Amino acid sequence: MSQTVTPQRPSLPPMNPPRFGLLVYRGVLSRPALAVYSFLLFIVVWQLISALIVRDPVFLPTPAATLKTLHHYLRTPFPTHGSTLIEDTGISLVRILIGFACGSSVGLILGSLIAGVRVIRAMLEPFIQMIRPLPPIAFIPLLLIWFGLGETPKYILVAFGVVPIVTVATAGALSSVPRDLLNTARCLGATERYIMVHVSVRAAIPGVITGLRLAMGTAWTGIVTVEFLAASSGLGYLIYQAGQNLQTSLVFAGLTCIGLLGLTLDTIFRLSARALDPTSR
Repeated sequence: MSQTVTPQRPSLPPMNPPRFGLLVYRGVLSRPALAVYSFLLFIVVWQLISALIVRDPVFLPTPAATLKTLHHYLRTPFPTHGSTLIEDTGISLVRILIGFACGSSVGLILGSLIAGVRVIRAMLEPFIQMIRPLPPIAFIPLLLIWFGLGETPKYILVAFGVVPIVTVATAGALSSVPRDLLNTARCLGATERYIMVHVSVRAAIPGVITGLRLAMGTAWTGIVTVEFLAASSGLGYLIYQAGQNLQTSLVFAGLTCIGLLGLTLDTIFRLSARALDPTSR
């Protein structure tokens, strides 16, 4: 009895998508590209609203007018206080960095103590939770009475807004390290000091840096507010003076500088988290 043999068709190799097209696709829809698209969309919408709907440069200047004003005052002093936009940006940036460095250092220490020592946690946690809802700008009158109109009250105001956020974020990140991870390190013979530095701290890095990013936003709010009320320089003072003189395009130029500085500092934090946290690589 003969068996019928069915001829088999030769199998074709799997079809791979064109590599060049895949690279182009990934490039077009990459995260930096999408960020650029959203920024361009915002500029287009802003231009259309200001040019076709509002039609009032005092109420809403166009992006082109804002860019022109920004370029003009980068090296030309504003008449009311004689400082250029670059000088005011540098002054505000220095105030932010000094106050933020002091406040974040205190917050990191307090958060570590709260997470590691029960007695200190019982003593400090209620106090931190009590002052955390208080807006830093409410302390401006007291700071002016105690320290005058110099730079000290500005540094303290920024630090006061940063400390509670960084403290809570640090304590929460260190307390949230999985117990199984710590016990595994102990079973492998790691000392408590090694566990603290190489296990707990590294596992808490994402939460700590998230707290630092949130605190930076609060720091900018505080410094711009205090420059509105008790300063003769800085971006906040420039924006206030421009608003008083109906220089709306200069107001937007100052806001643009703050936004670019905030984006730069936040990018530094995100890159630091990627470099320090092995799970995000």
